[in-house]
Amino acid sequence: MSRNSFRETVVGYLFIGPLMIGMILFTLIPIAVSLILSFTDWSLVQGIKDITFVGFKNFTYLFQDPVFIKSVKNNLIFMLVVPITMAISVVLAVLLNSNVYMKGLFKVIFFIPYISSVVAIAMVSQVIFHPSYGPINELLRTFGIENPPLWLADHDYALITLMLITIWMGIGYKLIIYMAGLQNIPQELYEAADIDGASGITKFFKITLPLLSPTSFFLLITGIIASFKVFDIIVVLTEGGPSDSTSVMVFYLYKQAFVNMKTGLASASSIVLVLIVLGITLVQFLAQKKWVNY
Repeated sequence: MSRNSFRETVVGYLFIGPLMIGMILFTLIPIAVSLILSFTDWSLVQGIKDITFVGFKNFTYLFQDPVFIKSVKNNLIFMLVVPITMAISVVLAVLLNSNVYMKGLFKVIFFIPYISSVVAIAMVSQVIFHPSYGPINELLRTFGIENPPLWLADHDYALITLMLITIWMGIGYKLIIYMAGLQNIPQELYEAADIDGASGITKFFKITLPLLSPTSFFLLITGIIASFKVFDIIVVLTEGGPSDSTSVMVFYLYKQAFVNMKTGLASASSIVLVLIVLGITLVQFLAQKKWVNY
């Protein structure tokens, strides 16, 4: 290796060194420790000497625990938030990208929920969805619905309510990303479509959506991973209730680790979570080869 090549290699390693050290210390090592602890019956309040290996007992218990199974199902349902938010965001991005009056103000309005505190949004949501005095139920009563849903207090509507709140919170971020993607679409394509007499809907489905597919792929990957990490809004609003109807995998993990003090069981659930997210991500990477246009 020449002196210049050696120098460039050293500089490159110096640049990536801090990131690699952080990834090893805060990502790879914790994953390895969690994998080891998933085969043990151990608690945070016990010493290291009290670690007892139990094999696959924790994993067997997980798949027999109705609360864990319910949490997995809730997570899979919660994933619907991602495509719904993306669909709303891309339509809004296309509308705002055209000649709309005060488009900057609308961008700020849609983006505010994304940067707002989760606690603040939760407090506002509790007022809006209050079963007795909330404005939504008051509006429904004016339309003749005598017994409107209890929303967050209703076993059948609590998860749907959280999904609606999450969609509202996530529109702003995806809207900005889609608008950035729209700037990279050549205007000549739209001009050629206009000459051919294409309608607005045709241009949207034949030009805009295909050329936004890399952006959609990015938002789909990150959105699904984020949907499996949802935690704060659930803790603040429902704490997994009522009757575990809003319990998800991360909340189940938290409850086992820091409430029930079952670190081994919590580690096993975290490994299952990693495997599910990894599997879904791999499927998306394989599928994107057929529909992403660069």
